[in-house]
Amino acid sequence: MLEYIILMIVGLAVGLGTGLLIKGRVAAGKIRDAEQEAGRMLANAKREADTKLKEAQLESKDKLYQARSDFDRETRDKRTELQNQERKLTQKEESLEKKSDAVEKREAEAQRRERELTAREKIAQEKEEKYEAGLREQRQMLEKIASMTAEEAKRQLMVAMEDEAKYEAAKTIKRIEDEAREEADKKSKSIISTAIQRYASDYVAEATVSVVNLPNDEMKGRIIGREGRNIRALEAATGIDLIIDDTPEAVILSCYDPLRREIAKQTIERLIHDGRIHPARIEELADKVRKDLDISMKDEGEKAAFDLGIHNLHPEIIKLIGRLRYRTSYGQNVLMHSREVAYFAGIMAAELGVDQKLARRAGLLHDLGKAIDHEVEGTHPSIGGDLAKKYGESPKIINSILTHHGDGEAESVEAVLVAAADALSASRPGVRRETLESYLKRLEKLEEVANSFKGVEKSYAIQAGREIRIIVKPDDLSDALSAQVCRDVAKKIEQELSYPGQIKVTVVRESRYVEFAK
Repeated sequence: MLEYIILMIVGLAVGLGTGLLIKGRVAAGKIRDAEQEAGRMLANAKREADTKLKEAQLESKDKLYQARSDFDRETRDKRTELQNQERKLTQKEESLEKKSDAVEKREAEAQRRERELTAREKIAQEKEEKYEAGLREQRQMLEKIASMTAEEAKRQLMVAMEDEAKYEAAKTIKRIEDEAREEADKKSKSIISTAIQRYASDYVAEATVSVVNLPNDEMKGRIIGREGRNIRALEAATGIDLIIDDTPEAVILSCYDPLRREIAKQTIERLIHDGRIHPARIEELADKVRKDLDISMKDEGEKAAFDLGIHNLHPEIIKLIGRLRYRTSYGQNVLMHSREVAYFAGIMAAELGVDQKLARRAGLLHDLGKAIDHEVEGTHPSIGGDLAKKYGESPKIINSILTHHGDGEAESVEAVLVAAADALSASRPGVRRETLESYLKRLEKLEEVANSFKGVEKSYAIQAGREIRIIVKPDDLSDALSAQVCRDVAKKIEQELSYPGQIKVTVVRESRYVEFAK
């Protein structure tokens, strides 16, 4: 047993020694392999380092060569540029030298010419002195012969030349005016006659009274009311004077404002139809009629604008146009007059080839100020111009409104056409009425203006004051001066008189010689 244990111990020792020996040999083999691998890796690393070094050296040589090439190229470019600049500077220097030589030559030439001019001026001055001395001698001789000084002779010559110039100017003006008037007359007559033929309307002269027909005379008492309360309420509500007289089955409404008369007339007619006539009902119906008339006036304005082909009018302007339906001027209905002016202006604009729509629009709005001229201070052209400006009308429309009576300068052809159409519409026979007193005063004033001029023998206002015929003294005035008098009379009439339409001024100059054979 002991032997067995000893053998086992010896066996284990031998196995352990053998294992250690084998392990040591394996480790030694691994160390040798590692050393060999390290040697190989070191050799490879050395080779790679040598390769990298050679590549870096080659790359650096290439970069150095490239940099040297770039430097050489830039040096060549700079050298070439410097050579070009040097050549240009040389050329400029040569050019400046040439210019300097030319300037020196010019200065020398200028100095030479200056010396020549100085010499010539000296010679000319000497000649001028001799000439003036000769003139003084001649003037003295002429003054001695003519027995007057040079100043007196000069004044006489200037007066004679001035008279001759005035005479020639007057003749020229007369000839030009005659030619222009003849041509203008032909053209204007053609245009106006065409306009009149293409538009014609009836006129009804409206006075300041309206008549309301009654079903019977008993209605007068009901309109008057107990102790006159109905008539007082009616006058207070409408602003008119109600005249009840012996006229059978009718009452008369008196007021300068046609709109008020219309309100009163419709109020009375509705009261008669309703049968209830008392102050409260009168006030109620007057208010209702006033509102209905506002709507009616707007409809009238829209109808007038539609008939004339006028669009984009401000609503307030349309109301004012409709209000002209109840406004009269010299007995002429202003809305009808405005429509006619618009038609005339549009027709004449078409004949002349200018803006028809603008002419019609300006014609319709030219009397816009008359819609409120009894409420606002100022002339109706200025009021109308302010209204048109307020409601966004164009400057041409505003100018046409302001200048349609000649108050200012027309800035467009359409403004002139509106003024002509206004005069044409207002001056046609039967459209306006004047009192006999104002008519006679206008005729007397016309003749007074004509007689105030020197050389006028007689003057006559004819054709209802639309023409003034003047007889001049033939010994005092020549034909040319007669034309001047005609023009001056027309200007003075324009400045001093107020009249519708236009006035024709005719000057007659004739010589009559009478002898008797016995």
